[in-house]
Formats: sequence, structure tokens, C-alpha cells
Amino acid sequence: MPRISDRFRGFLPVVVDVETGGFNSAKDALLEIAACIIRMDDFGRLFIAETLAHNVEPFEGANIDPKSLEITGIKLDSALRMALPEKEALRQLSLPIRKELRATGCQRAILVGHNSFFDLSFLNAAIARTDFKRSPFHPFSSFDTATLAGLAFGQTVLSRAVQAAGLDWNESEAHSAIYDTEKTAALFCAIVNRWKILTGF
Repeated sequence: MPRISDRFRGFLPVVVDVETGGFNSAKDALLEIAACIIRMDDFGRLFIAETLAHNVEPFEGANIDPKSLEITGIKLDSALRMALPEKEALRQLSLPIRKELRATGCQRAILVGHNSFFDLSFLNAAIARTDFKRSPFHPFSSFDTATLAGLAFGQTVLSRAVQAAGLDWNESEAHSAIYDTEKTAALFCAIVNRWKILTGF
């Protein structure tokens, strides 16, 4: 039976998307974080197993650009946000990922993201800021679906890459962490599964 731990050299791919108050991970707020855990079926095909998502309280002194809130549609004062402090959001995100690592025999999670450096930089900044000791993620390695989609489909913009992969895209739902994460995860699975068909790997 194929094992995901063998496919990625002991890494468990976990797709992550963050919504933020800007582009500077050291100064700008982390506002939403979502993750999709990826599994492998009996035929070696990847699929989305679980989606995790948390709204996050801006850290003390965090910068929030109003233009970022316009793009994401995040309403910081909404009672429905039920945002968690950064450290608690990291803890709740990490628990099921660590459980999946144990179940699959993988050593570390590897962040998969569309322009993954951005998401990893905000994740690492929150980990450092909160002195979070139990992160399951590799601190600097990642898989970038912008690069993979450029290779597979000649597209690097997420919406165009998703559609080039034959998947649906709803622009009105974009720029929420959950939607973007699930679409990035579907794109990642589509590329890896297509590579398996083409090469048998």
C-alpha cells in the first residue's frame, strides 16, 4: 500500500493560507489562518482530508492596513469572528497536524502554499512572537504551488491555475483563508496526481 511518508521523504504536506494586515510579517497582524491536511488513498492519489481554520487576534502593537481589510472583507469588530490569541490559534492548528504525523509516520509537516514564502513567514513570525515550542512545520522548507502551477499549466496566479487544472473558482469567495486554502490544496493534489498518471511515480 502506498504511504504518504514515502512520497515526500518523510514530510507530510499541509496546505496553509493566511490573511493578514499587510505584507510585513514582523509588523503586520496575522488575522486568519487555515490549513488542509492531505492524505493518500490506496492508489497513491492525494486528497484533502480535513480543513482547519481559526480567526486570530492581532498581536499587541500590530499594524493593520485598511486596504488589506478591504481586500479580505475581514471585520475585526464582528462578534462572529471569535478570534483566538496567536498562541492558542497555533496550538489548536498544530494538535491535529501532530496527530496526523503520528498516524502516517511522517517526521515533519511541510507547508504548501501559493507563494508559500509569504505564508511561512507569517507562521514563523507568530511562532517566534509567542515562543511556541510545538510547531509541527519545517521552519524553512516549503512547497510552492505558484511554481508547481507554472510548470504544470503555465499559470502562476491562483485563480487562473485552479481553473487551468479544471477546478471551479468563485471570485466572490476568494481572499478568505478557508476558501484559498482549500483551492490551493485542490490544486496541489491535482498537480501531484496528474504527475503520477504521467510518470507512474
